[in-house]
Amino acid sequence: MTGTTPHKILIVDDDKFLLNMYSIKFQKEKFDVTVASDGLEALKKLQDGFVPDAIVLDIVMPVMDGLECLEKMRVENLAKDATVLILSNQGQSSDIDKAKRLGIDGYIVKATTIPSEVVTEVQRMLANKK
Repeated sequence: MTGTTPHKILIVDDDKFLLNMYSIKFQKEKFDVTVASDGLEALKKLQDGFVPDAIVLDIVMPVMDGLECLEKMRVENLAKDATVLILSNQGQSSDIDKAKRLGIDGYIVKATTIPSEVVTEVQRMLANKK
């Protein structure tokens, strides 16, 4: 964290329970949390001028999946300085490889990680970007 300004984070997941849980976890660590329930909603928030420090992005979602959202973000040069963490149950190497080609900073498989570890990883990645 820089001074008293909280990091802004965009959490994108279609699972309302997980979205709420991660929002609470990040808020407890003094993050300014914005949420979206699919890639299209996330893209719209970014197009409307929201500039997060970090994005936690699921892959499998209705309307627009996370990788498609990430691709459009890169093409439109949105949130170009944001730390991007994919948080998905998709663990196939093809998904991971595509996400890496799109310039992610990290990839976590949901089923193998507890929420506090996700928060810690985002904090670590933000600290390493300084």
